[in-house]
Amino acid sequence: MEDFFLKLSIKLVPGLFAITCHEVSHGFVAWRFGDPTAKMEGRLTLNPLKHLDIIGTLMLFIIGIGWAKPVPVLIENLRNPKRDMIWVSAAGPITNFGIAILSAVLLRAISGISVGGLETSTTLQVLKPIEYMLAFSIYINLLLAVFNMIPIPPLDGGRVMMGLLPYRQSMALGRLEPYGMIIIILLVFFTPVFSYILLPFLSAGIKLLAGPYSLLVYNAASFKLF
Repeated sequence: MEDFFLKLSIKLVPGLFAITCHEVSHGFVAWRFGDPTAKMEGRLTLNPLKHLDIIGTLMLFIIGIGWAKPVPVLIENLRNPKRDMIWVSAAGPITNFGIAILSAVLLRAISGISVGGLETSTTLQVLKPIEYMLAFSIYINLLLAVFNMIPIPPLDGGRVMMGLLPYRQSMALGRLEPYGMIIIILLVFFTPVFSYILLPFLSAGIKLLAGPYSLLVYNAASFKLF
């Protein structure tokens, strides 16, 4: 049981950081484009308690897909609502991609210390958990970025698509939003969409960023630690 909680804690830190930064980035970009709603409600903070959704956090560790409380954005406050909403929506996935890249750079640097033969038992005790945190950070941030770019509202990809499409097609896509999550759940869990479309993008991203440490990323994601 103690081992389980140790492994869970290794996932908890990068997992909460990933979903927190995802939401903060939406609010920050909205603020820069004229909507102060998230700032006024205290959501432009990296304190995960401000963004925590209990069910979404549990799902993150149970099925690998999770969410935080959405940051409020009033589209009518944006200076150019149709154009600006593209950037507000894309900010979350772009942020997750950025964190994944940074995590990969740090993972390669820290893993290089061990490969270089500079480790001691004390150093390994400190570095190994950090390695696994960074490895899981690569996985969860890539997963959040890829999943959220599914072009169905209310996911970010759907909102980006609504901003890119002509008005009539955009409104037609927007009418799917009340049923969007049901459609997404059906697609992910009852069709081969994840296996044949999302998984290849996720795998390619892990291979590109983690390179020789890709197996470490998969082990971190599947709890095969230490």
